[in-house]
Formats: sequence, C-alpha cells, structure tokens
Amino acid sequence: MPVFLLTEAMTFPSPELAEKDGLLAVGGDLSMERLLLAYRMGIFPWFSENEPILWWSPNPRLVLYPLELHLSRSLKRTIRKKKFRITVNKTFEDVITACAGIRLENGEPTWIGEDMIEAYKRLHRAGYAHSVEAWMDGDLAGGLYGVSIGKCFFGESMFARVGDASKVAFAYLARLLAAEGFHLIDCQVTTGHLKRFGAREIPRNHFLQQLKISIPCEIGRGKWALPEKDLT
Repeated sequence: MPVFLLTEAMTFPSPELAEKDGLLAVGGDLSMERLLLAYRMGIFPWFSENEPILWWSPNPRLVLYPLELHLSRSLKRTIRKKKFRITVNKTFEDVITACAGIRLENGEPTWIGEDMIEAYKRLHRAGYAHSVEAWMDGDLAGGLYGVSIGKCFFGESMFARVGDASKVAFAYLARLLAAEGFHLIDCQVTTGHLKRFGAREIPRNHFLQQLKISIPCEIGRGKWALPEKDLT
C-alpha cells in the first residue's frame, strides 16, 4: 500500500489502506479540526521532531474495555495504602511536558515535541484532552493524558517519577470511564505493560466498527470528576 501525502484539505484516506506497520499518511497539520477528525477515524499522529507529521492506524489495535480492568494484588495494596493523591485535569500542561521530559532524561526519543504539546493543550482547553495526576507529598509523581470523544478515550502517554504512580493513575482513569459508561480505551499499540491491565488486541476493522458506535455519543467533553467507588 502507498503512504498518502496529505494536502490542506481536511481529509484522510481510509485507515484500511495503511501499511502493514500501520503507517497511513504523511503531512497535514496538528490543528484541532484535523486531530479530532483523525481520532474519529481511528488514526493518530506519531512522529519525531525531525520528521514530518506521520499518521498511523495499526492492525491489530490494542484496547482496554474499562469493565475488564485487571489490577494486580501488589497494585491493589498500593491503592489501599493511599500512597498517592489522585486528581483529574489539575495540571494538564505539567503532565504532557513530563511525559516528554522523562523520556529525554532516560536518553529515549520522544514524539511529544513543542508542536504536539501546543496542539494537545488546545484540545485540553476545548474540553477534549484530559489528564490524570498522581501526587506524593505535594509533588507530581506520575500521570497520563489522552483524548476523549464520545464514549472512547484515546490514550496518548503516561509517566512516573515514583514507582506505581502512573499505574495508579491509569487504574483511576479506567474506573472513572467505566462509571461514565465509556466503551473502550484505545491503547494504540501493544505493550506488555498495558496487557497486564487487561488490554487486548482486536482487528482494526473491529476497532473501526466500534468507533462508529461510540464516537457519536457526545459525552465526556468538559469537566470530569473522580469516581466515588473504592478501586480495590
């Protein structure tokens, strides 16, 4: 399959035309309109700062259904100890910046450059992008961020400066989404870390069919609140 070159027109080719590795298109921009269109079609941007904008739709797709969340015994113990204080959308910019910064500190490349940070800050101000923060002794210990459209949450990145901080934040996110009736969390590509939470691979065409059902349900935009139920 060819890799498509995007123009100024606000369109994408069908995700089913992506390369075997999931690469679909190159170019375009990171405007809010284009990003929202991409997520609604099952496409996401992923590129390094020295690359043009690359758009992906992998097959298979890793997803977590919130009601299928699995917590290990050790993580349940950490949650019971209330080691971390969890907040939602308290400091989105700090979370996305930390997601980029911790990778650079570890000598790893990051796709979260300045243009990406500014683009997702715009989504956050519009009520589409959200963060979950884990705090310890007043300091930001870990967290995650992603995009919410309809009854889908598209996870983007997470970080931890203290062990288990991002895991606890993810557990709270999944329970929050379950309480709000969300259908799925898009985890994008497969990692053992997310599979241990209960995430599983599904065919891309199955994922796209689920988006057609879930995306039109316009909930999840704007302010969020933490679930009252105990995570353990």
